[in-house]
Amino acid sequence: MKRFRRSMRLAGRLFVVAVIAAFLALVGLQYARVIGQNVALARSLHDVETDITSLQAKRATQEREIRRLSDPHGAIPEIHDRLHLVDPHEAIIYLKEPGGAVPAK
Repeated sequence: MKRFRRSMRLAGRLFVVAVIAAFLALVGLQYARVIGQNVALARSLHDVETDITSLQAKRATQEREIRRLSDPHGAIPEIHDRLHLVDPHEAIIYLKEPGGAVPAK
């Protein structure tokens, strides 16, 4: 009878240890999954912040260009460059690249 009690006590302790180990394993798996999601979201957030910074810089450049072209003194040189126009007493000089190709505008 003593031996049976000892074996039951041992079996009970082993069962408790097994339940605790299973619980810790499940908690660990959930924790690992949450950490993986957190890392993925952090990367995504970093990519979005980089895109936002890039778009803000592009927007600032475009706004400067709009302001410059809205002013006649800024638009006239741009129009002349695109249409290859010159003012009186001016000349256009085309330069060739060393390879012989004319740079595209």
